[in-house]
Formats: sequence, structure tokens, C-alpha cells
Amino acid sequence: MEFLVRTENRLPADTPGQTRDQLRKAERERAMELRADGVLKRLWRVPGRNATIGLYEAEDPAALHDALTSLPMWPWMDVTVEPLATHPQER
Repeated sequence: MEFLVRTENRLPADTPGQTRDQLRKAERERAMELRADGVLKRLWRVPGRNATIGLYEAEDPAALHDALTSLPMWPWMDVTVEPLATHPQER
């Protein structure tokens, strides 16, 4: 099942630089693992915002939830998920 996932990072502006750098590094590493596992299919950055749009594939919504909550930045993310269905013209 595919999902369009929009995330906005809400990490507080007063987060120390070293903490911010560690979280970004850990986030990048976890995203690469999800990509290698075939969960994260595509990822786009939204210009001018601290936001991304991702195409994810998971067995079901619960599996997607597990993947998203495994991201180190999860506690500071505003997330919107749209389940996707195959269009009749694509069959």
C-alpha cells in the first residue's frame, strides 16, 4: 500500500546546535535504512520550509505508523498521511 506523507519539522528554534546536528544525522541514517527496506520510495524537500513530501510503501497503516515513529525527529514532526489507490487508467 502506498502513502503520500507530508512532514513539517517543528524542532524548537532554541535547540542547541549540537543536538540539532545529531538529530539530523540520525534522521538521515534512519531514512536511508527505510529506503533500503523499500519503505521510503521517494522524498522531496519543500523549498522555503522545513518540510518534506515522501512516497512510502507499507503493508498497512500500522506498519507505516511504525516506520514514521522510528524517525528520530518524530516527536517534533507535524505529519499528514494520504493513503493512495491505483487509478483505473494505471491498471
